[in-house]
Amino acid sequence: MSNTLISINPFTGKEISRYTSDTSSVIRYKLEKAHEAFEKWRQVSVRQRAAYLKMLADYLQKNKHRMAETATAEMGKPLVQSITEIEKSAVTLEYYANNAARFLEPELVETEAQKSYVSFQPLGTVLAIMPWNFPYWQVFRAMGPILLGGNTMLLKHASNVTGCGIEIEKTLIAAGLPEGIFQTLLLPSSDTEQVIGHKLVNAITFTGSTSAGSKVAALAASHLKKQVLELGGSDAYVVLADADLKRTVEICVQSRLNNTGQSCISAKRFVVDSKVIGTFTTQMTELMQQRKYGDPMNPSSQLGPMARADLRDQLHKQVMASVERGAKIMCGGFIPEGPGAFYPPTVLTNVKKGMPAYDEEMFGPVAAIIEAKDEEEAIRIANDSVFGLGGAIFSRDIKKAEAIAEERLQAGSIFVNDFVRSDARLPFGGIKQSGYGRELSIYGLREFVNIKTIFIR
Repeated sequence: MSNTLISINPFTGKEISRYTSDTSSVIRYKLEKAHEAFEKWRQVSVRQRAAYLKMLADYLQKNKHRMAETATAEMGKPLVQSITEIEKSAVTLEYYANNAARFLEPELVETEAQKSYVSFQPLGTVLAIMPWNFPYWQVFRAMGPILLGGNTMLLKHASNVTGCGIEIEKTLIAAGLPEGIFQTLLLPSSDTEQVIGHKLVNAITFTGSTSAGSKVAALAASHLKKQVLELGGSDAYVVLADADLKRTVEICVQSRLNNTGQSCISAKRFVVDSKVIGTFTTQMTELMQQRKYGDPMNPSSQLGPMARADLRDQLHKQVMASVERGAKIMCGGFIPEGPGAFYPPTVLTNVKKGMPAYDEEMFGPVAAIIEAKDEEEAIRIANDSVFGLGGAIFSRDIKKAEAIAEERLQAGSIFVNDFVRSDARLPFGGIKQSGYGRELSIYGLREFVNIKTIFIR
């Protein structure tokens, strides 16, 4: 086993902390502790579980500034965005607490039986393998339904945000939740297999890259374990000829640059009708150039560094490979001098199939503009992707846009005249190589319960 996890500040390039990985005996202890906690937690009433979630939500709100500094230091997002992330986590926990009784109430079904119904019972311990880009939100959005359903949870966080993983476990204890229902495992990705296969792990939820997700899925399937996968995305924003361009461009830029472009559901491909592509490109380039990057702890910085220098370098390689195949750089497209894993807001035009900017996920502040001759071609291009996480369509004709969103665009979420985002009240997840299963809403809760039929003659 690798024995050290290192957290490096992407703004300064300096080491924050080193953490010793859990040994096999420590991992075994945590698994057993999670199982013991599950046997007690499952007997806690739904009302009391909800009360605990409210306590946790309240704690997050009161300690969000301190917690946010840890996230910003470890992965570089602007501090104000880290604070917003924690606030959203608290709201989601409150949502599950407020809807607990309704979500878990048995459902009566009329049959020839004296009584028949569907009961929702916990599965056991769920292993959550989470990414670095939203180090609190990704964990808490999974935690709410998992704990509310009566399960316990083990977290294997991305190594570069180990401090956030430790902070989350401390948070639950400080908020007064029962010990053992949530624990953070300290181990590198290469050592996760032993946990996935352990008999005391009953299900897995994974958020991350498609390549890593396929490996997790194969491992989980080999042990016949339930899994939910939320993987990569290359969201297409379709801009029709009748769109309100000024507002559309503002929304597109906001979506593309949120979290410095490091989001599965960031707008990445902009499929624009040829009648308006010139105006759209000019306005987007101007607005992208106005966004400034800098010290993520400084409130005036609109973008921080990317989470790691190697991720920045990989993004630049994708940009350069696209340019070599004919794409044109309207702004950005270079690695700045000096410290910090920065990459400037970048706009690429003349993007075609066969380029990384068209075919691959660009996980950073790079916008790929693709021309479509008409509405039909725009829909075809939007669907011409191995991914299917989210997407958006912009048009003044709401009825037409809604029909296209519902019936023709292929993704787990389609937004009309707005940017794609997750909401506790709505299910979230993808199709194709963006994964399967759903998080959030009642659908997310029911991914990790035993939907049990009871039949009484």
